[in-house]
Amino acid sequence: MKVGVILPIGSHANQPSPWAEVRAYALAAEAVGLDALWAFDHTIFRFPDQPEWGGLEPWTVLSLIGGQTSRIELGSLVLGMRFRHPALLAKAAATLDDATGGRLTLGVGAGWHDPEYRAFGFPLDNRLSRTEEGFEILRRLLDGERVTYPGRFWQTDDAVLLPTPSRRIPLLSSARGGRMMRIVARWADAWNGAWVARPDDPLLVSRSAELDRACETVGRDPAAVERTAGVSIRFPDATLPGPTGNRVKDLMGDAAALAAGLAAFEAAGYRGVMIWPEPMNVHSIERIGEAVALLDRSHRT
Repeated sequence: MKVGVILPIGSHANQPSPWAEVRAYALAAEAVGLDALWAFDHTIFRFPDQPEWGGLEPWTVLSLIGGQTSRIELGSLVLGMRFRHPALLAKAAATLDDATGGRLTLGVGAGWHDPEYRAFGFPLDNRLSRTEEGFEILRRLLDGERVTYPGRFWQTDDAVLLPTPSRRIPLLSSARGGRMMRIVARWADAWNGAWVARPDDPLLVSRSAELDRACETVGRDPAAVERTAGVSIRFPDATLPGPTGNRVKDLMGDAAALAAGLAAFEAAGYRGVMIWPEPMNVHSIERIGEAVALLDRSHRT
């Protein structure tokens, strides 16, 4: 099982850290032996009766970090499909993956925070239809096809990625159910369920079971879609709850307790965990590193 962490570039619960701190955090994650860094994709957050704030642009951040690290994998969790034309996104993904020696997992989803789409002029309508068309274009281009796609929302005319991608870049997505789960079942290589602190969380279990059913609906072996989990960890010096929004649900404890908590996900069949630590700083990375050092590293593949 691979253990990754969320980059502190801004989320619905946290304002972004300055770039120097993001860089130090990423370098620390590689130094302590973590497997991956994951970036959210948000332009601005506007909630009623709250100050507005924004996030750092993830593609820029991943590109910069990719050039300053040598081993740790990079991923998006997840890019909003409506923010970028899928053909150009495929081109950017192939470029970054090649430049970093095959370290990219491309996570893409439908997006959910309407105010940021409205503010930056991106469409609000037909969210899932746009996402479904985009996934097909992405997968086919990344697989080396020439793609002419006269879609309702996205179009290409004999598009092709040259140079051809050097490997099959994995696509990851998240879904809570319904039509989006079927889109994941058809096009994604991996699914992420978040945010939880244990693998038997009823929400995670029910969503994973729905993914199984969605795979069967589209005629795909459920085992072909890798399962990953977004894990909420909160340390004693945290000033905010973890992303579950419930202090009782966050994974807590010393290195041994955290290692046991992470190992439970591996035992349950999860091939990767993406940790959201509170607080998001280098000290938290060091504490996670201590826990990961206690895991059976022979299974971290």
